[in-house]
Amino acid sequence: MTIFSSNDLAAGHWAAAAVVFLLAGAIKGVIGLGLPTVSMALLALWMPPVRAAALLIVPSLVTNLWQTGPRASFGAVLRRIGGMQAGIVAGTLGGALWLGAPGGAWASVALGLALVAYALWGLTGRQLHVPEAHAWWLGPLVGAATGLMTAVTGVFAVPAVPYLQALGFERDSLIQAMGISFTTSTVVLAIGLAGNGGYPMSAVGGSVAMLVPAVGGMVMGTWLRQKLPVAVFKRCFLIGLALLGAYMAVRAMV
Repeated sequence: MTIFSSNDLAAGHWAAAAVVFLLAGAIKGVIGLGLPTVSMALLALWMPPVRAAALLIVPSLVTNLWQTGPRASFGAVLRRIGGMQAGIVAGTLGGALWLGAPGGAWASVALGLALVAYALWGLTGRQLHVPEAHAWWLGPLVGAATGLMTAVTGVFAVPAVPYLQALGFERDSLIQAMGISFTTSTVVLAIGLAGNGGYPMSAVGGSVAMLVPAVGGMVMGTWLRQKLPVAVFKRCFLIGLALLGAYMAVRAMV
């Protein structure tokens, strides 16, 4: 399958793609996620999902690696979510082998509705909690489910994000944990796409080009996040999830 050729996208479409990644990077900078979700949802207005997924690999990988800092707390956070990362690898590769390239509208609807439901639950003031004693077996299961959703939709927020929040991380550690998890998902998604013929070398140039607006947006969003009080950050986080989920569901149904 040829994912990109020199005539695939007109100049206006490249400009629109840059705006999409600028917006997605800003959202990710504020709430710690949203770049793949926003990018996949908006880019799908004029390109197939598999092409959109190929375009977001480099911006997603670099911004997620950035989000894995600071180095001092990296090891402790990784130890808490290591089993989940193993599940993500197994679920994504298994899903890619079983289902092929991303493109399932039904899965996008399900994912969007799950995001909305979780966000509304959180906005009521209720908080899910996963006891440390259960994390050793629940983490790999959540990772496998997240990997399957990644293989189907190209988005890796559910059930990863609700699970990570339920572990009781502080704000910056939660952002770091999501960065680690999303980095794992991005790398394995790229492997899955390559295995399905969905990520040839011709796709790399366009993906690299989208790195500049994505990083620029994330810089702006990160600066804004540091100015937000914890309560405001949590509301923005949950409202952002709800909006992303609603958009995904509606977009997939029309």
